[in-house]
Amino acid sequence: MTRPIGEDLPLVLASASPRRKQLLRQIRIPFRTITSRANEDLLSRDPFMNARLLAKAKADAVIEKSENSWILSADTIVVLGREVLGKPANEDQAFSMLGQLSGREHRVITGFCLVPPDSKNFHSEAVMTKVTFKALTEREILGYIATGEPFGKAGSYGIQGIGAFLVKRISGSYTNVVGLPLCALVNALLATGAIKEFPIRS
Repeated sequence: MTRPIGEDLPLVLASASPRRKQLLRQIRIPFRTITSRANEDLLSRDPFMNARLLAKAKADAVIEKSENSWILSADTIVVLGREVLGKPANEDQAFSMLGQLSGREHRVITGFCLVPPDSKNFHSEAVMTKVTFKALTEREILGYIATGEPFGKAGSYGIQGIGAFLVKRISGSYTNVVGLPLCALVNALLATGAIKEFPIRS
């Protein structure tokens, strides 16, 4: 019988993302982290499939180190029209991305994968949130880039930080934009037997 997640069997988060760590702490899921070194190159032209495939690749990369624990991995991508906006490599890329997003609606898609200790019958899904930016001035874009926050984030912004000022409205899960769709995740944890009840009793 597969044991559920608990203090004696914490979830393995296959990510170094401080945002995902904070979200799991927020809902009091016991976890430990193993950073995945999986390649994040695009695997599919379909953004929903791509997010799911990348999440599964991240989970696969840490299975041997997970010591028979449940594994959670995720990948968040920003899609503007048909273009996927990744993490900016420099200030010029960040400026270009933020300029493209200015005054427009884009999609944030997070794929997540939940793998049980026996590594069979994994759960995989992708959640989408629509985000609309206000029209940005060049000064606002340059000022935001100067904070350093755009780097290491898909689409060059963080909605949970200073970047909140960029967002005019959202439709869908807020935590999905941060990095983990918590409503869908808790549903998946319950459906797979990873947890028996929620909130988890300490």
